[in-house]
Order: sequence, then C-alpha cells, then structure tokens
Amino acid sequence: MDQMALLLLLLLGAVVTVPLGERLKLPAPVLMTLAGVAMAFASFVPDIDIPPEFILPALLPPLLYASVQRTSWRQFAANRRPIFLLAVALVFVTTAAVAAVADAVVPGLPIAAAVALGALVAPPDPVAATAVAGSLGLPRRLVSILEGEGLFNDVTAIVLYHVAIAAAVSGSFSLPEAFGLLVLSAVVAVVVGLVLGWLTIKLMGLLGDATLQVGLTLLVPFVSYVLAEELMGSGVLAVLTTALFLAEHTADADDVQGRLTGRSFWEIVDTLVTGVAFGLIGLELHSVFGTAAGRLPELLGWGLAVVAVVVGVRLLWLLPATWLAQRMHTRRDYSEEIPTSWRETVVMWWAGMRGVASVALALAIPLETDDGAPFPGRDEIVFIAFTVIMATLVVQGLTLPWLVRRLGVRADTDAERALERDLAVRAAGAAKRCLKEIEAREDLPDEVVERLQRAAYDIGARISPDVVDEERREAYARRAERFRAVSRVQRDMLSAARHEVLAARNEPGSDPEVVDRVLRYLDVRSLR
Repeated sequence: MDQMALLLLLLLGAVVTVPLGERLKLPAPVLMTLAGVAMAFASFVPDIDIPPEFILPALLPPLLYASVQRTSWRQFAANRRPIFLLAVALVFVTTAAVAAVADAVVPGLPIAAAVALGALVAPPDPVAATAVAGSLGLPRRLVSILEGEGLFNDVTAIVLYHVAIAAAVSGSFSLPEAFGLLVLSAVVAVVVGLVLGWLTIKLMGLLGDATLQVGLTLLVPFVSYVLAEELMGSGVLAVLTTALFLAEHTADADDVQGRLTGRSFWEIVDTLVTGVAFGLIGLELHSVFGTAAGRLPELLGWGLAVVAVVVGVRLLWLLPATWLAQRMHTRRDYSEEIPTSWRETVVMWWAGMRGVASVALALAIPLETDDGAPFPGRDEIVFIAFTVIMATLVVQGLTLPWLVRRLGVRADTDAERALERDLAVRAAGAAKRCLKEIEAREDLPDEVVERLQRAAYDIGARISPDVVDEERREAYARRAERFRAVSRVQRDMLSAARHEVLAARNEPGSDPEVVDRVLRYLDVRSLR
C-alpha cells in the first residue's frame, strides 16, 4: 500500500465513522483515531511520510474556518471573560506546570525543551471538543465556551511553543524579545486577517457565481494562514480573524443558493479533514512506539505523570475560574454564557481533549540545534506528547458521553423553544409588513391578498406551531395535511419527470449538457 492508497483509506474511514459513531453513540473523531491505531500496527500499512511542517498548514486552516461558521463574533465578544480565562490564562498555567514536572522527572531535559512540551500539550483541540460536545445535546453555552477556548488557545500555545523552541535551538532566551514576538504575532495576524477578509469580499462581488464563491472560501483559510506565518504572525489567529470578518460581512439574506451550497460544501470538507487529521494521530503511534524501544515502562511513566498534570491542572483551574466568572457576571451580561453548576464545570473539565495541533507541534520539533547537536530530549517529548493525546482523546472522548448522561447535563430546550417562538413571530411579522407595503403599491385581487395573508401566517406556524392558538393550530394542521398530500403527489410526478429526462441522456443524438440543464431545473423545483 502506498501513501496515496493510505490517504484514500483515511478519507473512506472519515465518511464511514460518522454513521458508525451515531449508531454506537460514540464520537466519530475518537473512532477514527482508534481506526488509525489499528492500521498503524497492520503489516501492510506503510509508515506515513508527511513532512511535519506541512501538517499544521494543511489541516488547521480548513478545520478552524469550518468551526467559525458555527459561531459569531457576538458570541466571542459576549464570552470574552471565560474564553480569556481558558484560552490564555489556562494555557500559561498548564505550560508552566507541565514544564516544571517534565524538568523534574525527565533527566537532562533543558527547561526550554520542557516549556516546549508544556506548550504543545496545553491547548485542548477545538475540533475534538466541538465534534464530541456538539453531538451530546449539551447546553449551547458550554459548546460555545469550548469552541471559543479551542479556537483561541491554539494562538497562545503556538506562540509559546515557537518561543521555547527558538530558545532551545539557539541556547538563549530574552523575556522582552519573547513578549515582543507575542505582540507582533498577534498584530500581524489581525491585520492580515482583516485585509484578506476585505479583499475576499471584493472578489466575491466580482465572481458572482455561488460555485466560484465557495471555491474561493476554500482557498482563503490557507492563504491567510501561510501569509501570516511568512510575515512572522500567528497563522491560527489570522484564519480566525478572516473567518469572523467574512461571517459578519458576507451574510446576504437573499443569497439562498450560495448559503446552501457553502454550508453543504464546508460540512463535507469538515468531515473529511477531521477524519484524516484524527486518523493520522493513530497512524503516528507506530513510529512513536519505535522510538521507545527498550525504554517503554520508563517513558510511559513520564507520560502518565504529565497526563495527570494536564488533567489535574484543568480541573483545579476551572473550579475557581468558573466561580470567578459567576461572581463577575452581572445582569448586564445577559448574553455571556458561563457554566451554571458544578456538573457543567465537570463536563467542561473532562472535555479538554488534545488532538491535531498537539500532534503537529510535537512532530515539528527540529531534529538539531543551531550548533548541529541533536535537539535535547526530542524522542522523549514526542512520546510524552502522544501519551497525553491518546489518554485525553481516547479515554476522555469515550467516557464523556457516559459522564454527561450520569450528571444529567442537558441543553435548555425551554430556552431554545422560546427563542424559536420569538423568531417565528418576528419572521411572520416581517412577512405581513412586507405584504401591506405591496398592497399599498399594487392593486391585488382580494383572493390573492387572502391567500398571501394565509401564507404569511403559515411562515410563523411552520417555524413554531406554538405561536398560534389551538383553533388556528388545528386549521393550520388541516392545511398542512392537504399540503403534504399535494407535495407527495408532486414529488412522485417530479420523480417520474427526472427519470424520463435522465433516461434521455443515453439516447442517440442527445446532448448531455442540455439534459443536465433540464435536470438541474427539475432538481431545484423539487427542492422548492
């Protein structure tokens, strides 16, 4: 089996593990990691041959961009305090704790290398957290905080990692220089993200076609990441800035085709890239164990010590941080989303899984220092990092659904239904106001006006039947039943039409392009 066949196998696994995970009630990323582990120890599967410096630029940009599509700038702004406590402060604390323990237990490991280890295992993975937590029916506020933490903590961790690696390679460290690098990295990333977002909007206006616009959005995250890195900025922060800018400034309510096309496209990209990323984690395990020949018990002991630190520090930090966030929370912060009980805090603690970023950073550690000597403790750092990744991703990922059920943490369905009712009322009201404006301009027949008024009323009833009284609900239910009957017959009629047109594609003298154009019209008609 060559590298291309291995990649295709990973893509197939990414697709298959989604329905399998739903059936087994287990997270798809965890299943994909276990599949990668199984393939890693199969004799016919080759070792992966991907340069470490390509892993982050190839995997993180699309994953981050897809994650931002599910959130908004308002959520980040509203949750700035809990996100700061987790994405910035907790990363520093975890890095320091891991570095102290690694320096104490791993003989001969320089402090700079220990800090690099702490930085690369400090950030929980945004993809794993979102994929696992999002499928468990958790309260939206918890998912929002986990998404915000996962998206922004990579920025802090990667900058710390680069500073530590530079110190280990050069043998020198300057605190003012490190702080200056952190500020420069953030400023450059934000500028690159905003400029590229503005240019993307202009290009989208020139392209016009929804397919070309979606194709452009696939390129933008990679360009943003690479350009920021080339200019000494944070590629992760640049991608986040670009994605948030585009989400805020490209929302066209009437661009139905673009919205549906883009959403479907990015769901596919997210599924495939996520599967490949977590499959690679499992596949790398084989080579990691190869470096531990004859030293497995010793290295495993060091790794488990760091796992205990990573998991313990997160719990010890979350308890006071949640209490502080609740004390700082005021009535004016009604949009801020924070854990409201110790049960939700425990779920947030156990959802801190490590993943793609930690793998990429571990494998990207240089082989040599500036003077040509081997990088101190590289094999030990990589093994410990993978121990942390596998322990948190597999153990916590597999047990998180059980923990959520055990603690009884569930989404606030009453609040969601209330918001749905409010949106239904607003949507129906907007439709009715529009109809009145059209009536004032145009002379519409009474029967047409009556039908349109009923259609405006039905908009709200379809979104949330609770917005109408019992009598109107029964009337709507009767109309809906008639509509479903008509729709069923229309679907059969359109299906017969599609079969007939598709059969014509293979007839002598038939032009496939014309057939496809007619078939597209029937497909769109069917969607309506």
